[in-house]
Amino acid sequence: MTPHLRPARPTDIGTITRFRLQRTSWLAARGSDQWTRAGRGLPIETFVRSVARAIDNGETWMAEIDGEPAGTITVNDRADDGLWSPGEIAEAVIVHYMIVDLRFAGHRIGHALLEHAAHLAAQSNRDWVRLDAWTTNEGLHNYYVRAGFRQARFAGPEATGPSGALFERPTASWVSTRGLPDPLPLAAPRLHAG
Repeated sequence: MTPHLRPARPTDIGTITRFRLQRTSWLAARGSDQWTRAGRGLPIETFVRSVARAIDNGETWMAEIDGEPAGTITVNDRADDGLWSPGEIAEAVIVHYMIVDLRFAGHRIGHALLEHAAHLAAQSNRDWVRLDAWTTNEGLHNYYVRAGFRQARFAGPEATGPSGALFERPTASWVSTRGLPDPLPLAAPRLHAG
C-alpha cells in the first residue's frame, strides 16, 4: 500500500483538523496529554491557523491511498525557540504536524511522509531531517527510533513548548534520496534561510 503524496490545499484543512482531533482522542484514551490543553498543546484554533499558513506557503503535504486522505506532514526550516540552534536549523528541514489517520495505521504512511521530508531536504541541499516530539510520549519516541532517527537530546529549560524530545536523521540515510529522481511532481519547497 504505497501512498500518493501531493501538496495540501486549503480544502484539506478540515481533514487535517479531523486527523488532529482523532489522534488527540486516541492518545488521551491511552493516558497521554499530547495536544491537549492540559498538556499545553496548541488550541485547535491556533493549530488550524498554523496549518493554513503552512498550506499557503507550500509546506504541507497529504498522503492518499486510493484517493482517500491517509496522513499529513508539514516540512519547513523553522522550529520553536529553544529547540534547535540556528546552525542546526540551517542544515536541516524541520518536520511538523505529522499525523496518520487511524484507518491507515500500520501501513507505513508515516514512513512515507518522513521519506518525503528527506526528498525535500535533498532538493534543498539540507543534510538533516529534524523534528521535535512530545516530551512525555515515549511510544512516539520509539516510533521515530524505529523509523531510523536518533534522539539528539531533550531541549533545555529555554524551550517553552511541550515537545522537547529532539530527533534527527541524516538525509543521506534514505536510500531513495541518493541521486535518484524525485518520484513526485513537486513544486519547489519554500525554505527560507535562517
